[in-house]
Amino acid sequence: MPDNRRTPRASRPRGRGAQRRTTPRPVPVAAAGTPAVAGSRRPRLTGRAAVLVLVLAVLTVSYASSLRAYLQQRAHIEDLKSQIALRQATISDLEREKERWKDPAFVKQQARELNYVMPGETAYVVLDEDGKPVERQGTLTDPATVARTTPTAWWSTAWQSVELAGDPPPVSTPPPATKIDERKIGGDAG
Repeated sequence: MPDNRRTPRASRPRGRGAQRRTTPRPVPVAAAGTPAVAGSRRPRLTGRAAVLVLVLAVLTVSYASSLRAYLQQRAHIEDLKSQIALRQATISDLEREKERWKDPAFVKQQARELNYVMPGETAYVVLDEDGKPVERQGTLTDPATVARTTPTAWWSTAWQSVELAGDPPPVSTPPPATKIDERKIGGDAG
């Protein structure tokens, strides 16, 4: 009976007259007795690698200069933004000052600081012991900085008055005098 089993590839004959080679191939020997590499020795830097390194260097330089320009522009933009914010604050201060000049009381105060008086008034200058004018203490404040109070309804004030009248707080009386002060009586013992 014939054997129908397949033989493995390695043991199959290959083509016409193919035989398995059992002897190793000869290795060429160099002059010093060491085996030589098949073909000539390849250089470490091939033409492709050199072109790749050159392209990478060019890209690095161009990206570095672009990055430097980008960072300079960002710093310039930040400087401009801070200048804009500073100028906007100055503009708002000047607009607030302009609004203050619309107030007649502020205009009068500024005029009085320059020693102007209203018609019919007499100006007096207060001098200190050295003969120098005394500085003014009272100034008008900016209306925007004054704390606004919320008005209360008139009926709540009236009701508080009614409650206070119905239940007055205790009044503290001064202690009785132990001595009579003759100076307060008005008598002059002279």
